Formats: sequence, structure tokens, C-alpha cells
Amino acid sequence: MKQLFASVLTSALVLSASSAFAAEPPAELLKAAQAEGTVNSVGMPDDWANWKDTWNDLSTKYGLKHSDTDMSSAQEIAKFLAEKDNASADIGDVGAAFGPVAVQKGVTQPYKPPTWDQVPDWAKDKDGMWALAYTGTIAFIIDKSQVKDEPHSWADLLKGKYKVTIGDVSTAAQAANGVLAATYAMGGNEQNLKPGLEYFGKLAKAGRLSLTNPVIASLEKGEVQVGVVWDFNGLNYRDKIDKTRFDVVIPSDGSITSGYTTIINKFGKHPNAAKLAREYIFSDAGQINLARGYARPIRADHITLPDDVKSKLLPSSEYKNAHPIADPAAWDKSAKTLPRLWQENVMINMQQ
Repeated sequence: MKQLFASVLTSALVLSASSAFAAEPPAELLKAAQAEGTVNSVGMPDDWANWKDTWNDLSTKYGLKHSDTDMSSAQEIAKFLAEKDNASADIGDVGAAFGPVAVQKGVTQPYKPPTWDQVPDWAKDKDGMWALAYTGTIAFIIDKSQVKDEPHSWADLLKGKYKVTIGDVSTAAQAANGVLAATYAMGGNEQNLKPGLEYFGKLAKAGRLSLTNPVIASLEKGEVQVGVVWDFNGLNYRDKIDKTRFDVVIPSDGSITSGYTTIINKFGKHPNAAKLAREYIFSDAGQINLARGYARPIRADHITLPDDVKSKLLPSSEYKNAHPIADPAAWDKSAKTLPRLWQENVMINMQQ
């Protein structure tokens, strides 16, 4: 469920005047990480936000072996909690709403990389338990071979005859944020999800809602007509399968910009390797890797992306009605009730 690039064209990178973060990591951390020799991740597979290139870099530059088990945000936290002293994972990547949940569950440990001050306050935990490395905006990916009346808004989507695929709202941050994006477009907010739930209830009642996971395999097979996905996933899937077959659009009547954060497992057996991974992810090279996977780096204001990366992305005009979450505390609270509300307002209509 997650993708990006390995060799970094540093010659094409223009650093901000204040940035001095292309240097090697602290010697003590590097030595401890190399002694551990391995970093095991969850929810950070090669094809999501171009993690592939970051893992390759950590291997070629620092000799770290790596393995990943893909899973949802909720599953990652549950795994950290369940395994404890028998931990098989060192680091994970979870949706923004799940960062505070992981802290509350007591499964994280802090680490602030040298670039910490360049991460906006809204995007990080003051103690260093979590910080968004990249942002994403909810988009539609449209299979043009199946959909002739392409939707450009949530209102368009409701009028179509095709199926809409959102995935598992109870476990996936992408799907949950899709509900919030529709909620915004329909006049609701983080405290009032009713308009979004009613919207998806209508799709369910019309037999137009699919709970298939909108991932590259299901798109390639034609199992997804219109998918609700993060923009970086949609753009990646489009380019990997067939650029001419798919369109990716940001709904013009409202969308949500959120992001993903690494969490370092408190019980992990390779804590220093996990800290080194976070350090690299927030470095200039790591941030460009993320951008090569179509994800907007959190330190975007402090780096200039190579032209070949910028050309992959959607024009900024697509994002005029995309907004960051206005009330993260309210969304955190609402997100916990969303699985039950989804069952009561949406799934009930799937059975009719």
C-alpha cells in the first residue's frame, strides 16, 4: 500500500541558505545503528511514497538490511502493542490521526532529527514522538476506459453511474480522510461528520459503493472505476499502470490535506537503526525521495525539487479547495467513532 526513488541528484537540488542538512548523521548514532545492522518496518512498502529508494539508500550508504510488512495504521499500532518484548518491527508509517493514538497507547519512543525546526508545529509532537514526513491530499483516480463522464467534484461523483471505491474506513487513514474530505465538501467539519456519512450512505443505497482496497493491483485488473485515494498514490498508480488510462483529480468542491508520520517502536530491537531511518527521511535526500513518490515533503519550503520531480505532480491550481485539517483534536475524537458511525450510516445501506 505504500512507494519512491534511490539515487539522489544532489547537483539538481538547490538548498535553502539556512539548510545544512545534507551532512552525515551523528557519528554516535551511525555507529550504534550499524552495530544493529537491520531495520524492520511496517506499512512502508517499496511502492508507497517511494520508500524503496530510502531503504536502498540506507542499505548502500550505511549497510542496513531492511524488511517490510505492509499493514494499515491501526494494525501497526496493534502490532507494536501486542508483540512488546518479542517485537519484530522497529518503525512504522501511520496516518496523522494515528500519531497521537500511538503515543496514548505507549508504543512510541522519541527522536528529533537535526531538521526538526523546519517541520511546522502543527505537523509534529512537541516531544518528538511523531512528525509528518510528507503530506497528501484526497483525490479521485479515474479509470477512463470504464468511466466516460469523469467526475471533478464530489457533486459530480454522486451523479455518476460508476462504482466508487474507498477501502476500509475502520482501519485505513486514506479511507477515513476520504470521508472527511467529502464531509467538508458537503458542509460538515471534523466535529460533524454527518454530511459525509449521508453522502456515502447515498452511494451505498444506490449500489455504487465498493469496499475493495483501491491499490495498484485492483486498479490494474479493472476492479476500480473511481477510487478515493491520496494524490501521491493516485499519481503513482497512474504512471505505473498506464498514464493514458487514468486521470487523477482533486475534487474541486473540497478536499483534505493531511499526511503520514513515522513512529519508532518503543519495544523495537533495533532502535538506533530506526532513529537513523527517521533522520534520513527528514534529510534533504530523504525528502526528495518522498517527492519522487509523488508525496509533498514536509520540508518543501526548505528545498527546491528537481524539475523532473515537479513535472510528475498536479498543478497547484488543483488544490485551491484543499485544506489542512482545521481542528486536529476534534478529528482525533471523531476518527475514533467513525468505524461505528460508518456501520450505522453506510454499511447498513449496503445490505438493502
